[in-house]
Amino acid sequence: MATTETQFMSSVGLIEKDVNGDTLWVWCYPSVDSRLRQVLLSKCCLTQQGRDFHTFVFGQFCRTWYYITTVEVQEPTALNKVTHFSTVVTAKDFNPEKYAALSRILCRMYVKHGTPVKMMEAYLTVLIKGICQSDENGSFLIKDYDVRKAYLAGSIKDVVSQFGMETIILYTALMLKKRIIVHHPRIEALLEFTRALPALTWHRKDWSILHPYVHLSDTELEDLQNCPGYIAGFVDPEVSNRSDLFDVYVNLPDSFITVSQSAKEAMAMGKLHKEVGHLIVQSAEDPERSDSQVIKDISIKTKEILANLLALADKCEDSKITLEGLKQHHFPAATENFLFHLAAAEQLLRI
Repeated sequence: MATTETQFMSSVGLIEKDVNGDTLWVWCYPSVDSRLRQVLLSKCCLTQQGRDFHTFVFGQFCRTWYYITTVEVQEPTALNKVTHFSTVVTAKDFNPEKYAALSRILCRMYVKHGTPVKMMEAYLTVLIKGICQSDENGSFLIKDYDVRKAYLAGSIKDVVSQFGMETIILYTALMLKKRIIVHHPRIEALLEFTRALPALTWHRKDWSILHPYVHLSDTELEDLQNCPGYIAGFVDPEVSNRSDLFDVYVNLPDSFITVSQSAKEAMAMGKLHKEVGHLIVQSAEDPERSDSQVIKDISIKTKEILANLLALADKCEDSKITLEGLKQHHFPAATENFLFHLAAAEQLLRI
């Protein structure tokens, strides 16, 4: 029997575009509910008339991750009435590289055999054994795709290279579990940037806050607003007018970060922020340091801040911090404010 990791997969599906230009959801195993199916169709580039062709996209909806791989059919194949198709894998875990590799094999099988039966067999083999081997279509071993590799695949150094000291705004927003919206018209740029951000709060190792590809539809926004804090990516520039959706807005093409009026008090910067900001920039700009080393440097500083917060909590009744208790330590106003909101985010605040 395979390790529990193989059980993260939920379904595999198929979307086809035929010679008449019609795009349809044609098959899935074992099943996908109608609400999720509509979202998946909207994410597939084959349903977006006249827009760019995207070979691989991923995202999250209702706590389900989806991975969509799209290929153009090159003649001659068994698929004589199909011009393009997409495989859709849904799963409970974040691991784009793992599911991109598996999807490539599934695509090759479909091109060769022209029937989803072989795809279903491969899917079941991976589900049960954690492996899929084929001389002509390539082999796939689930154990080759450690989740830590997926977490480290984004580049914090690239984020800091673009935003410099302003990276501290993103760090603070993530520490305080705020709502971050990122806009870029190119989905590939959006996926690459947003997937890196949860690493700024490595102590949580929580990529469930990531929603890298969201449309301004009622269904998706309702799901997003059920999350207390998130990183959400949008290709639609209209999202900049939706101040109800964000505490921090990142305009990626223009390298511009805005803090919403309602979040300014919690996000007020002081000496501590400056200290952390300098550490992030100094570490990221060091050519000798890898992304994982930069993440470690930031994580060490974060653990130091959290250890100090826990020490303050231990001195309080029920090990819960109060504003009155914080005031007794005479911290600078911005530090006191940050520690108060951080205590709330870490559930160390007495309500």
